[in-house]
Amino acid sequence: MPLIIDGGRIPTRWAEKAGSRPVVSIDRSPKRAKSIKIALVNNMPDPALEDTELQFFELLDAASDHTLVFVKLYSLSGIPRTGRGQPHLNDFYSGVEDLWNDRFDAAIVTGTEPHHKDLREEPYWAGLGELFDWAERNTVSTVLSCLAAHAGVLYSDGVPRHPLSDKCFGVFESNSTGKHPLTVHIEDSVRFPHSRWNEVRAADLASAGYEVLLQSEQAGVDLFAKCKKKSLFVHFQGHPEYGALTLLKEYRRDVKRFLRHERETYPTMPHEYFSAPGVDLLSRFQEQAVRDRREEVMQAFPEQMVVGTLHNTWQSSAISVYRSWLQYVLAKQAETVPFAVMADATSQSPRRRSAVS
Repeated sequence: MPLIIDGGRIPTRWAEKAGSRPVVSIDRSPKRAKSIKIALVNNMPDPALEDTELQFFELLDAASDHTLVFVKLYSLSGIPRTGRGQPHLNDFYSGVEDLWNDRFDAAIVTGTEPHHKDLREEPYWAGLGELFDWAERNTVSTVLSCLAAHAGVLYSDGVPRHPLSDKCFGVFESNSTGKHPLTVHIEDSVRFPHSRWNEVRAADLASAGYEVLLQSEQAGVDLFAKCKKKSLFVHFQGHPEYGALTLLKEYRRDVKRFLRHERETYPTMPHEYFSAPGVDLLSRFQEQAVRDRREEVMQAFPEQMVVGTLHNTWQSSAISVYRSWLQYVLAKQAETVPFAVMADATSQSPRRRSAVS
């Protein structure tokens, strides 16, 4: 079944990729088909905004199988935007306050680049908390990605995040810690990308009632979950949705920041991501950049020579875990339908019930 974006407001890159697929409104979906309605709250900064929405579209599309997946795009206010990102939001996104008047089965909330050590000082903190409260009461399950995962556990349970000595950056192997509906169909050992300067720790999460589902010796906690009111909150410290080139784009951005003197140290290469020839090319460029620290040196960055060596080694695992998530949402839908029907029946007057029968 295809992924379907809310009635006609389809971002250009996904429209081009989907090709000749029919455009179907959420309100005109086939009534007999199994379907899930998802709010994708994309808070990524402008340079990554469209890449992130496309990554989640592709992942949900691949994981959907025979389920119709409807997605509507939202973003928090308070996140700095420029002439690049704001027009895209105006064309294809709704303000997060519109969520309160709509109904969804599930939600996905992305992070953004923080500007304060304490996330509670971010200008969007109050809106993010309101979003978490809404999701607890109104979704079957909600996925929180990277910074959103850190914000979620801080808001709900006061779980702190801890700064790292260096960026956790690259593709890391994680091991399953036990059986859970979200991990039952994946291998005992999987590889997912990570890109962060902070972490939440297993001991802190366990003491607050979270279940760690995937953990890495090198990258720490990967996937963890906790039921909050009506909703299973699913947290990723990593980025299973990333495309094959995403880490390269982030590395290139960080190198450029070094050459602009926006950071003092040259960025560490992403772990187990580049091939041996790619590492050699990039190491030689690093020597040149450290000797001649000018932005113009970026013209020699060997991006095109490296691109052809990169592969998405985590895609099948990412699809499996998101397929399990969608199946979890469907199963919970099936559990609640009988109760909804009973509640509707008992709310009818005796005269109305006899007329129906």
